[in-house]
Amino acid sequence: MTIKVLVIDDSPLIRSLLTEILNAHADIDVVATAEDPYDAREKIKHYNPDVLTLDIEMPKMNGLSFLRNLMRLRPMPVVMVSTLTEKGAPAALQALELGAVDFIAKPKSNLLTELSRYHEELTHKVRVAATSKNRLRSLSTAYLRSKIEVPVGENHYAENHLVAIGASTGGTEAIKELVRGLPVSMSPIVITQHIPPVFSTSFAKRLNSVSKMQVFEAQHGQKIEQGCIYLAPGDRHLTINKKGHTLFCQLDDDVPVNRHRPSVEKLFDSVAKLGSNQATGIMLTGMGADGAYAMLNMRKAGQHTIAQDEATSVVWGMPSAAVEQGAIEQILPLQDIAPTILRRLIVSNQRVTKNL
Repeated sequence: MTIKVLVIDDSPLIRSLLTEILNAHADIDVVATAEDPYDAREKIKHYNPDVLTLDIEMPKMNGLSFLRNLMRLRPMPVVMVSTLTEKGAPAALQALELGAVDFIAKPKSNLLTELSRYHEELTHKVRVAATSKNRLRSLSTAYLRSKIEVPVGENHYAENHLVAIGASTGGTEAIKELVRGLPVSMSPIVITQHIPPVFSTSFAKRLNSVSKMQVFEAQHGQKIEQGCIYLAPGDRHLTINKKGHTLFCQLDDDVPVNRHRPSVEKLFDSVAKLGSNQATGIMLTGMGADGAYAMLNMRKAGQHTIAQDEATSVVWGMPSAAVEQGAIEQILPLQDIAPTILRRLIVSNQRVTKNL
């Protein structure tokens, strides 16, 4: 089946380049291009594309305003194509909040090797977007919150336990929803999310703004403490180092694993070495199989393992791969994961409040 794509960008050069790259593949057809959101609106009606590529900065209406209207009136897979800088990171993260499946930078170089990598990355993201069910976008934040049931009160959670989370496509929003209601006394959490280097700092700040727990972009040698979340920096692997009874973040620049740095495989393998009942592994939405084998090692080590279900995953690739490996004990909707781990890790419980 051919993937029909509409390219939206105010630059004729970018429209031409993206069209040339995507049309080089038999399974992708750029059915039209648009120079602004008003032009795009008419062409969406006419061509009924499967995927949009969308710039953020455009005349007449910016990409975020257009995306907001699109997801309200006609939800469909969107890949944001924009200048990805530290300054632009908040806008791209906001695009994911509004419903975009993924984002990619505009090409920066004419070097053949750089264009070849860009070619591969763009087509991969368009194919992923086309296969995504966009389920998370159909579940409003209000719905997710209404289903959450978490213990509240003067509770204490296991101090000798680590929660490890892996995610890719769709993961930024899934992680945000998962940690939003966790209490400040929660056991520590480490996260590997496939994300560009310039975005991890902004993402950590965004998580910190919605979570009661304190969120850090992990630093090499940083002590892992109760009530804290540690996010792998973009382009650096995060692993866990244990000294005595204390855990520390360890960062390295080793080669990508499963084509990713940071890699979920690297994080989960290090967590598996902590031993039985010392950790919980959670695999969230994402394309590919990064972390599946290491998650099996976690389960073999006696650690509890959870996968996000297909219905609430934007892309059920990484969770599915872990399930196929026999690495998963529980498959849960996103909204059930937080209360499940809280109930497992609680030391004392006064009461339970619903619909927080």
